[in-house]
Amino acid sequence: MKLPRTTLILILLALGLGGFVYFYEIRGASVREEIKQQKQQIFSFAADDVQSLTVKTKKLTLNLERSPESSNPKWVIKSPISEPANDAIVSYLMDLLVKGKSDTALSTPAKELGEFALDKPQATISITLKNRQSHQLILGKSNFNGHFLYAQADPVAKPDGNINVLLVSTDFANAVNRELSEWKQPVDNSQKLPPLTIPKPSPTNSK
Repeated sequence: MKLPRTTLILILLALGLGGFVYFYEIRGASVREEIKQQKQQIFSFAADDVQSLTVKTKKLTLNLERSPESSNPKWVIKSPISEPANDAIVSYLMDLLVKGKSDTALSTPAKELGEFALDKPQATISITLKNRQSHQLILGKSNFNGHFLYAQADPVAKPDGNINVLLVSTDFANAVNRELSEWKQPVDNSQKLPPLTIPKPSPTNSK
């Protein structure tokens, strides 16, 4: 049976409208929600909420605690040595933790974490707040173009068994992959200089 041309046009219009509704309202809503979720802040605590940090890399495990005194230094190293910490270095890391955002989140089966080097991470940052709550950021390898790092924040498996893998700034790797000497408070060499002595003029013979 051959359909009239007008009827065929109406059917095609209906199919086209249905496709538009699907891709814009249904599929589009999913995409818009994904975009909305992008650039989300990694953590919600403030810098003053943090009591201690543990930074574990492949070379070093460093324990930092907020100084009980309000004066400098604000942070002290508790182990592997006991010394004042470099406040500028710790503040740089704290700023990333407090203000850092994730560009996207990938829902990934736990068995595939090795593809992001999250099973053997380059660094793990453990945060303890003053209210005893704890958080953790695990840093894996760089993504394909080297612009971001794969990471996990407070890794917990979702009901479907998957885990969220984040894309975070490579600044995190720069902040934690340091030598122990960089974490220590710089020595003020000006305090170790010997006092300046002015030579006395030699006596002249009087005529």
